[in-house]
Amino acid sequence: MRRLLIGLAAGTFLVAATSCGSSDGSDGSGDGGKASGGTTTVKVGVIPIIDVAPLYLGQKKGFYAERGIKLSLTAAQGGAAIVPGVVSGQFQFGFSNTTSLLVAQSKDLPIEAVVNGVASTGKEGADFAAIAVRKGSPLKSAKDLEGKKVAVNTLSNICDTSVNESVRKDGGDPSGLKFVEMPFDLMPAAVAKGQVDAACVVEPALATIKAAGGTTIASNFYDVSPDLTVAMYFTSREYAGKNPELVKKFREATAESLEYADSHPDEVREIITTYTKIPATLLEKLVLPRWPAEPDRASIERLAELGQQDGLFKKTPDLDKLLP
Repeated sequence: MRRLLIGLAAGTFLVAATSCGSSDGSDGSGDGGKASGGTTTVKVGVIPIIDVAPLYLGQKKGFYAERGIKLSLTAAQGGAAIVPGVVSGQFQFGFSNTTSLLVAQSKDLPIEAVVNGVASTGKEGADFAAIAVRKGSPLKSAKDLEGKKVAVNTLSNICDTSVNESVRKDGGDPSGLKFVEMPFDLMPAAVAKGQVDAACVVEPALATIKAAGGTTIASNFYDVSPDLTVAMYFTSREYAGKNPELVKKFREATAESLEYADSHPDEVREIITTYTKIPATLLEKLVLPRWPAEPDRASIERLAELGQQDGLFKKTPDLDKLLP
C-alpha cells in the first residue's frame, strides 16, 4: 500500500520519535480504548514540525482531557507511514498534507478529513513555507528556476505542485524542473553547498537557510492560494463509523487547540521545544503558520486542480467524500 501513497510534504525535521502515550494500556481501537476513569486514549500519527504544535499545546492545556481523550502522539518521518497506518488501525487519527489526502481519496482509500490542520499565513514573502536559495544565488525569482534542481521532501506532492505554480505565475515554464527528494532538515546544507539550486522548504529549515544568509524567491503555498489549507487531521471511515462521538470530541478539542495556538504564539514557540530539536537561537525567528479551525474549500479545490494538471491523480478526487 505504501507505493500507492505519497508522503507528507508538511515536513520531516528529524528528531527522535516522540510519544505522549499513556501507561494505562488502552489502545484507542474500535472498542473506544477506554481507560480507567472513562478516558479514551487515541493514537495519532504526526510529524515533528511546527504544524502540529496545537496538538501538543491542546494536550498540555487540557482541551482533550476535558472531553475524556488522551492523545498518544507518535512521530513519523512522513505521511507514507501515517496514511496506511490510519487505514490499518495502527493510528486512530493522522496528520497529512492536503495533496497526500487528495491522492489517497483519488485511489478510493477509506479515509476522511476530520478537522483542519494548518494554513498558509496569507502573506506573500512572509509565509512558513517558501522557495529558498543560498546566499549569493543568481536566482532572483521563480521564473529563474527553469531547468534547475529543486529539493522537495517528497516527490509528486504538494511541493512539486506549488513550485510549478510559482514558476507559472512568474511567467516561466516548469516542465524542465528537476525535483530532488530529501528530508527538510538536510535541505539547508544542500542549498548552501550548491547540491541543489533551490529548496521547497518549511520551518524550521527555512529559518536555518535564512540564518546562513540565504533568501526566498517565492512563497509557493501562497501562490497556490493565499488561504491555502496545507494539511488536515484525518481518520478512517471505519473508525469514524464505529466511534462517531469520539471523532466529534476529537474534532472539537482540536478546533479549540487550533484557535488557542493561533492566539498564543509565545506558547507555541515554547511547546515546539518539547518535541523538536530547534536551536534556541532560531526559535524567535520562525515564521508561524495560521491555524484556522475550518479548512478553506476553495483553496483545496485549487490544489486539486493543480494536482490534476500535474498528473498526480488517475481520477479526480471527490472532495465531498474527503472533507469534513
